Amino acid sequence: MKNFLFLALLCSITYSQAQILNAESLRKVTDTSGFSGAASFNFSLKRNVNDFFTLGSDIHVQYKNNNHLALFKNDVNFQKIEGEKFENSLISHLRYNYRFHPRIAWEAFAQGQYNKINLIDFRGLIGTGPRFKLTTSENYKVYLGTLAMLEYEEVTDGVTPLQRNLRGSTYVSFSFYPTDRISIISTTYYQPLFKQFSDYRISSQSSLAVDLFQDFAVKLSHTFIYDAFPAVGIPNSQYEFTTGFAYTFD
Repeated sequence: MKNFLFLALLCSITYSQAQILNAESLRKVTDTSGFSGAASFNFSLKRNVNDFFTLGSDIHVQYKNNNHLALFKNDVNFQKIEGEKFENSLISHLRYNYRFHPRIAWEAFAQGQYNKINLIDFRGLIGTGPRFKLTTSENYKVYLGTLAMLEYEEVTDGVTPLQRNLRGSTYVSFSFYPTDRISIISTTYYQPLFKQFSDYRISSQSSLAVDLFQDFAVKLSHTFIYDAFPAVGIPNSQYEFTTGFAYTFD
């Protein structure tokens, strides 16, 4: 059994609260069966036209047993904008992965979330589909996932009706390990509405992690999100830059 705890303090330049969770960021690269996990705490300060202050935490637990992999993640964020009260967002995500071929697995997931900043009162997702490993090298890995998901969404803009939709969720994930101390991971999601392909979401996240010394690393990330039809008053494009320090142990 492998136990892994991740504690991070993140200082961010941020405008977004993620609406599409990057499940690839949850997977721990390990061949050892058993539990691993992560807990992180973050804050951000930004000053431009408005002052932003954000607090956040997340918990991640993973269990691996031979060809079976289960993931759970819970993210909570609180944001205060120029003297206003704190508004919060939450994402809870559960995913199961069964590898029935060295390069093919089947995935299923369920997710619930809300985001007061983006006027999402509740969004529920249930999805499933195949995941393909496109490379065999241990220095770099490329994965392709093609899933279908049911979506239930309530927004509080006073205009948008209750949404019950069937969406696709296709992602490409690239991981590169040039040395034992450096890892680069980039994942892009494309989620169109099947009945109207002009209604789609795109999320792209890239991160660089460098081990400073034993059990400590620094991580830099960039996230971009585009929603063709967000709630009324919410911008189509949102982005986030994050720099963090991490402590890990097995």
